[in-house]
Formats: sequence, C-alpha cells, structure tokens
Amino acid sequence: MRKQNESFVVEFILLGFSNFPQLQEQMFWAFLVIYLVILVGNVTIIVVICLDQSLHIPMYLFLQNLSMVELGFSAAVMPEMLVILSNEKATISFGGCFVQMYCSLLFGGTECFLLGAMASDRYAAICHPLTYPVIMNRRVFVKLVMFSWFSGLTVATVQTTWVFSFPFCGPNEINHLFCETPPVLKLVCADIFLFEIYAFTGTLLIVMVPFLLILLSYIGILFAILKMPSTTGRQKAFSTCASHLTSVTLFYGTASMTYLQPKSSYSPDTKKLISLAYTLLTPLLNPLIYSLRNSEMKKAFMKLWRKKVAFHTSDL
Repeated sequence: MRKQNESFVVEFILLGFSNFPQLQEQMFWAFLVIYLVILVGNVTIIVVICLDQSLHIPMYLFLQNLSMVELGFSAAVMPEMLVILSNEKATISFGGCFVQMYCSLLFGGTECFLLGAMASDRYAAICHPLTYPVIMNRRVFVKLVMFSWFSGLTVATVQTTWVFSFPFCGPNEINHLFCETPPVLKLVCADIFLFEIYAFTGTLLIVMVPFLLILLSYIGILFAILKMPSTTGRQKAFSTCASHLTSVTLFYGTASMTYLQPKSSYSPDTKKLISLAYTLLTPLLNPLIYSLRNSEMKKAFMKLWRKKVAFHTSDL
C-alpha cells in the first residue's frame, strides 16, 4: 500500500497565502509590478555594463553577474508565485517543483559566493590601490566568478537530487510560496536525519565561509579608511562599500532566518513573509542600490540614453 501511495504523488499543491483570500488580488498586482521592476532594473544594469567599455572592470562585472543571478532567481520563483495568487490553490508538477528548487538553490548559492568575491574586490581596491590591477586581474576575476557559479551548481545538484530521491507518500500540499527545501521536506515519509545534518552543515558553510570573507575584508577596509588623511577620501571609500554592505545585510539576514533557525522558531506564514525578503526585496533593491548610489553607473546610463535619443532624433 505504501508503494502505491508513493506513486500517486505526481504533483504538489502550493498553498501560498490561501489563508488570506481577501488580500490575494491586491498582492497579485503588487507582486506583478515588483516583478516587472526587477526585470527592468536588472536588465538595465546588465545592458549598461555590457555596452559601456569604461565599466568593464571587476567591480562592475561582478555587479553584472549579481544582476544575472537576481534575474534567474526571480524568474524561477515569481511566475509561479503570481499563479498562486491568481488562484486559491496552484498545482506544480513533480518535475516543475524539482526545477524550481534546483534553480532557487543554484542562484541563491551563487549569490552567497558572489557577495564574498565582491567584498574581496573592494578590499583589494581600497587597501592595496597601487597593486590592485595585479591582485584583481582578469584571470583572478574569472576564477572567482566561475567558482561562485560552480559552488551554486554543486549545492543545487546535490541537495535537490537528494531531496527528490525520498518517497512522498502524501499529503501533497506545500504550505509555502514556492518549492523551497524546508517546506518540501515536511512531506517526505522517510527518515531524513542524515539529510538534515548535511543540509545544516552545508548551509552553514555556504553562508559562513563567504560571510567570514566579507567580515575580514571589511575589517581591513575599516582600518584602511580610518588611516586615510582626507575626509573626501574616507567618504568616497565608505560610499563605494555602502551599496555592497546593504546587499549583504538584506540577503544574508533574511536567508539565514529561513535556513539556520530551528524548525519551531517561526510560523509558516511568518516564514513566507521572510522568504519574500530575499525573493522580492533583494532583487528589487539591488539595482536601485547600485545604480542610484553609484555615480559611474548613473553617468553610463545617461550617456547611453543620450545616444539613444540622438539616434532617434537623427532618424526623424
């Protein structure tokens, strides 16, 4: 009988915010607008950096990769979330749930290491300005980016494959917004003790290794800034790091609340709200943080905009 039940779980039901049906229509339109802003903002950053040769330096190329990650993460989660909000219950196939979890882990893991790589880049630029071109040359940059993506790919492959190798005997209702590891594991009808040890240890390493790199980098940056003789130099250095620190706080703070907290710490509805912080807020705010606070990005955008306007004017 158990084997029969296992074979019947071919799809899952994502409950989303079905407990608040009166708010779902308003949330749908709000999330749709947010998703469109995420798409426009991150695509703009990618295109501007791609077209402006002056931005082809590690600092902005890291940012370009970060925008690609945000786009991928949003594309994996947001469309299904909008479907959930437009229905009382939304089904997702077994394979679709696998792909969604795989993509969220891939882009989430990659973002962890990218933020660490960006911190090391800022450390090299501020603490060793004279030798920065040698320290952060093109080969080092490519290795850091490749390592970030490879780390995310490894985590996603191992964890998702392991989760979906367990039997799902029913029920098939996922009390969450998308197929994330913790709520999906609640539906497994097998002993997951070893997986939980792996997941906690792996998540700790994925979160803590880049976080320690960020922490050490900014300790070094802080000492270097305090030694600067000019106030203008200190302000410029702080301004350069402020955007990255804001991104780190948003992403690491909310992700750790989901993956590193005990099971009983938050209710399912609270966990949904926390997950919105790194599925919506981080991809939404990153383009604003990096473009509005960065004079080079603003100059590059205005230059390309003027070229576009001039091109259309000449056609007329």
